[in-house]
Amino acid sequence: MRFRNRAQAGRKLAERLRARYEAGALPDPVVLALPRGGVAVAQEVARALDAPLDVVVVRKIGAPFQEEYGLGAIAGDDPPLLDKAALHHLGLTEDDLAAVVERERAELHRRARRYRRDRPAPDLHGRTAIVVDDGLATGSTARAALRHVRSRGPARTVLAVPVGAPDAVEALGEEADEVVCLHQPSSFTAVGVWYDDFEQLTDDEVVRALTPH
Repeated sequence: MRFRNRAQAGRKLAERLRARYEAGALPDPVVLALPRGGVAVAQEVARALDAPLDVVVVRKIGAPFQEEYGLGAIAGDDPPLLDKAALHHLGLTEDDLAAVVERERAELHRRARRYRRDRPAPDLHGRTAIVVDDGLATGSTARAALRHVRSRGPARTVLAVPVGAPDAVEALGEEADEVVCLHQPSSFTAVGVWYDDFEQLTDDEVVRALTPH
């Protein structure tokens, strides 16, 4: 299974979630996208469920010497969620990452302010929170997002993605009440491999998607 782009993947994912919604499994849904790529997918889901669309901004924590080497993630003002085994392997401590965490948290808040334009985050209490991304690789950012969302009191938390690494999908079953993943290829490699068009969204495109019409 391949996807032409994020919008087409979102429509496919929306079909699956719409069936769950009509079966009564997703009452009073709120759709929460992981920016930026998850927004284009989540927009289709929110439209199909006639649900509000918002974001849960998460930032990856990279190694001080190599930003692309992910060691964890942060969401909101929550403590960083770090891969302790990876830290040990690299001979690093949490204190060694303090500057990286501070920088990423500042960027997280900047993006949240820009994307919401001073609108408050939605009240999730008692609702079904559907966290959507364009795919799962390691699952570190999705894990941080789910824990942050759960702290806001939803009745039910669902993670929904078009494609994911099987081990990440399985592991995140411990973090959400339900994980919906359309395709779990055994030879996963990377999320972008499963899209014909995987061009990154801009901040302006995210803002337009979230602006009420």
